[in-house]
Amino acid sequence: MTTAHRDPPQTRRPELDAIRALVVVGLVFFHAALVFDTRNAYYVKNAETTEATTVVAGLAVVWAMPMLFLIAGLGSWHSLRRRGPAGFAGERLLRLGVPLVFATVALLPVPQWLRLRADPAYRESYPRFLPRFFDVRLDLSEFPFIVQGEHFESGHLWFVVMLLAYALLLAPLARWLPREPGRRIRERLTAAMRTRGAILALPALPIALITALAGMEEPFAGWSRWAYLLFFLYGFVLASDERFRLAMRRDARPALGSALVLLAIGMPGFLIAGDAPGANPFTDMTALAIAVRALYGAAGWCCLVTILGLLDRRRTTRNPESPLPSAAPGGGSGGPQPAPPRAGLGRRLHGYLAAAVLPLYILHQPILVAVAYSVVRWDAAMPVKYVAIVAASLALTVAAYELVVRRTRPTRFLFGMRSRS
Repeated sequence: MTTAHRDPPQTRRPELDAIRALVVVGLVFFHAALVFDTRNAYYVKNAETTEATTVVAGLAVVWAMPMLFLIAGLGSWHSLRRRGPAGFAGERLLRLGVPLVFATVALLPVPQWLRLRADPAYRESYPRFLPRFFDVRLDLSEFPFIVQGEHFESGHLWFVVMLLAYALLLAPLARWLPREPGRRIRERLTAAMRTRGAILALPALPIALITALAGMEEPFAGWSRWAYLLFFLYGFVLASDERFRLAMRRDARPALGSALVLLAIGMPGFLIAGDAPGANPFTDMTALAIAVRALYGAAGWCCLVTILGLLDRRRTTRNPESPLPSAAPGGGSGGPQPAPPRAGLGRRLHGYLAAAVLPLYILHQPILVAVAYSVVRWDAAMPVKYVAIVAASLALTVAAYELVVRRTRPTRFLFGMRSRS
């Protein structure tokens, strides 16, 4: 007999904000590495490239962006409970839709233009290029990327496009879904979570199937858009009952072992599947490619359980008498207000980065591409160029946020930030 469901206490989990900030800052290191990657067709490429970045990048993308979608789903649960479906949809349109439109107009053409400028024969000025960037058509078959064009792209804002689309799909679903059947499904799921390993196997199977059969989309950090939808929905469901969280804490160490085994088998297999001439392990339907994609999908879920479970164990061990707090929002998804923060530098840094995540994400890639466009022309070794790109991009991105975005109410609104009280 299952215990009665108790609403989770409404306190913020600071480790989720820390993970979000870590992933966004890490994207500067990741995208800088693509400048030197042999396989990836990044905007700006160094004359000398290496395949070493492929392995390192694989260890990051297997968990980083799925984690952002999961955290966003966690926060959506709390935001829907407080605002209702209509309020949640309106808040998402303001906090994600406004910065998406603004950045598409003001920032996204820059990397595409610099990609063309990398060809010495290309002489077109930026103002003359802009009309060609916005020469677009609608293509519903590419949902949620329904705006398409020869030069138009969503660029690094694909994450914002997906997150907004998934939130707007969730709002009517939450309104129309009958409460009683939903409660019965949740009770069955939480009852299943009593079994050791169920929190690993049950969610991993759909992700592995989608990744294996629908393929992996390299422009979206190696995951299918539908796999990201699953991660988002998983986060929404996990936030609905603290027993899911208890299961993740309990099985965090088995999840770590499973992730290491799956990656140890899958990563070499992925490289082998891509070695044949014309082979593409992201989309090929050979037996090997399908198998390694399935392993990759399962490994991604195990990585998320490992990270969230171990961080939660550490936090509750340090403060064992505190109640289990609920999952807080990710990506500005409007969860509960923070608990009383810690004093000192750590508190200030935590608060600064938690508010800065979305603006930093929006700003970093156009700045990085502009920096790389100049640095690749240096007569220097790859490590020197890489460090220069990372250091300059980080400094300029933080400076742009600090000096331009966060200083005024209009710029905060355009970048999806709440107005300061």
